[in-house]
Amino acid sequence: MKTSSNETDENHSFDAKAFIKTLPKAPGVYRMLNQDGDVLYVGKAKSLRNRVASYFQKNHPSPKTTILVSQIADIAITVTNTENEALILEQNLIKQFKPRYNVLLRDDKSYPYIYISSKDEYPRMVMHRGAKGRKGDYYGPYPSVVAARASLSLLQKLFRIRSCSDSFFANRSRPCLQYQIKRCTAPCVGYITPQDYAEDLRHAELFLAGKNQAIIELLLKRMDEASHQKNYEQAAQIRDQIQQLRVVQEQQYVSSDKGDVDVIAVIIEQAVACVSMLYIRKGRLLGSKAFYPKLPGALAPEELLNEFIPQYYLRHTQDKDFPREVVTSHDFADKAWISEVLSHETNRQVIFRQQVRTERAKWLKMARSNGEQALASFLADSQQLRARFDALQTALNLPAMPERIECFDISHTMGEATVASCVVFTLEGPLKSDYRRFNIKDITPGDDYAAMKQALTRRYSKLKMDEASLPDLLIIDGGKGQLKQAEAVLEDLQVAGVQLVGIAKGPGRKAGLETLYLESSGEGIHLDETNVGFHLLQQVRDEAHRFAITGHRQQRGKKRQQSVLEDIPGIGAKRRRELLRCFGGLQGLMNASIDEIAKTPGFSRALAERVYEALHDD
Repeated sequence: MKTSSNETDENHSFDAKAFIKTLPKAPGVYRMLNQDGDVLYVGKAKSLRNRVASYFQKNHPSPKTTILVSQIADIAITVTNTENEALILEQNLIKQFKPRYNVLLRDDKSYPYIYISSKDEYPRMVMHRGAKGRKGDYYGPYPSVVAARASLSLLQKLFRIRSCSDSFFANRSRPCLQYQIKRCTAPCVGYITPQDYAEDLRHAELFLAGKNQAIIELLLKRMDEASHQKNYEQAAQIRDQIQQLRVVQEQQYVSSDKGDVDVIAVIIEQAVACVSMLYIRKGRLLGSKAFYPKLPGALAPEELLNEFIPQYYLRHTQDKDFPREVVTSHDFADKAWISEVLSHETNRQVIFRQQVRTERAKWLKMARSNGEQALASFLADSQQLRARFDALQTALNLPAMPERIECFDISHTMGEATVASCVVFTLEGPLKSDYRRFNIKDITPGDDYAAMKQALTRRYSKLKMDEASLPDLLIIDGGKGQLKQAEAVLEDLQVAGVQLVGIAKGPGRKAGLETLYLESSGEGIHLDETNVGFHLLQQVRDEAHRFAITGHRQQRGKKRQQSVLEDIPGIGAKRRRELLRCFGGLQGLMNASIDEIAKTPGFSRALAERVYEALHDD
C-alpha cells in the first residue's frame, strides 16, 4: 500500500486533468481535501484513475458532486493491493475523519452481547458491552440493551445460571436472593454439582443458538429418567421447564423458516433518512433499531445503502451471529463487492437480496412500516426542536438563531470528587459525541467558581487550539458568580461571538422560577414558564446536570471502592485476596486483632501490625 498527494500552488488551484494522468488503474482509496487541508470526502475505487476522473466530467448529473468538486484543492490517494483492502481502508478513514460529504453513521456505540465465561468451574452469564477481551463465548449482538436484558432474564428463569460477580460468588456463605426467587441454583454454596450445573449451562447455550427443540428433547429424556427412578419432584420441575420453553418457542418464532437474517429498509423524507433494521436469528425476531445517518445532501436510497452497509457491517465481522443473509429494500451498486469482502472477513457466505417472497417479504414490509413510523416521530421532534431554538432567539433577543448550544454544570458532594460537565445541543438535538467531562483537581474543595473556571479554560483552550466549532450560545448553570468566571475565561482566550447565559435557580429550586443573566453585571430576567424557548434552556441545563452527576458518582464510587489495603506497602494482590478470604471481607478484617492477622498465610507480625495500623489510623 502506498500513499501520495497532489501538490497545489499557493492559491490552491487544482489541475484535475494533469492529476488524473498520474493515477494508476489500480484499486485504492482517495481523499478529497479543501484548501485548509480538511477531508471533504473519502471514496474507494477498483480503478483510481477511472473513479476520480468520473467526478470531473462536464455537467455532472449530481448537484452534491458539483458542489464537492468546486471545493477540492487537493486529492490524496492510497493505492492498495486488493479491492477488498480498499473497501476496509475506506471505512476506517470515514470513521477517523468524518468527512462532511460522506454518509455518516452517527450511532457508533458498541452493541450488547450475552457473555458466558469459560474459565470457571461454575461459569457466569451476564450482559456485556465493549471489547471482547475476556475468555468465553459471546452471543449477539442484540439491537438494544433492553433486548439483551430481556433475553438474559428469560435465560435465568429457564436455566438458573449465575450472573453474580466472581468476588461476590467467592465470598458467599449462604444463598442470595437470586436463589430465593428461583433465578439461580446457588452453586456458590454447593447446592448443585458442577456436572449438573454444566448440563444447565449446555441447555442455555443451545437456547442461545436457537436449538429450542433439541433442549426440549433432552429435557424430556431427563424427565423420563427421573420418573423411572421415582424422583417425582424433579420430574415435575423438568415438566414445568419444558412447558415454559414451549411457550417461549411460540412467542419467539416469527417463521418456520430458520436463519440468520437482517432486514433493512430505507425511508427518506424532507432530506432526512431513516434506516430501519430487523434482527432475526435462528428464525427468532430479536428486535429492531432505527438509524438516522447524517446525509451530505440529496441522496437516493440506493446511494445511501451503498455507503451505510459497509460502515455498519465491517464493524461486526467478528460477531458470532453475523447474518448470512441481508434483505434490503433497494438494490445498490457495490452489492457484489461488499458481499465478497464480508464473506472473506467472516469466513461464511454473506448474500444480499431485494426480490423476496413469503416470510421475508413480510419482514421487509414490517421494517418499512417501522421505519416510516420512526421517521415521522423523528421529523416531528426535529420540527418541535427547531421551533424551540427559534423561540429562544426571540426570548433572549439574539441577533440570529443559535445553531450550537453548550452548557456547563458542576457536581460534587461536600467538595469530594468534583466533576464538571459540558453538553452540546444542535438543531438535531443532543450531540453526544461532543459531550465532555472534566475531573477537577488542585482547587479548594467546594469552590464552584474555581471549578467552573478550570473546566471552561480546559474546554475552550482546546477548541481554539484545534480550531473546532465554538458554541453560539454558552449556558452556565449558576448565577452572576459563575457567569463572571465564564466572561473572564472567554476574554482571556479571546473567544468572540459567543453569547453567555447564566441560569440561577429560583426560590425553593422550583422549576419555572429561574432567573436568567446575560451579563454578570446586568439585571436578571424571567421568562414565562410556558415559553418553549425557556423549555429548551431547561432541557439543556437538566441534561448537563444529569451528565455531571453521573460522572461525579462514578468518580466517587471509584474512590470509595478502592480498598485501603491497596495503599499499604508490601500488600500485593495475592496477599489482599488471602486476607479477605480468611476474614470473609473487609468488615471481618477490621474486627481482627494483630495476632489474628499474623496467622494469615504469608504474613509476619510486622506486616500484620502495618495492616492493623492502616485500618485503624483514624
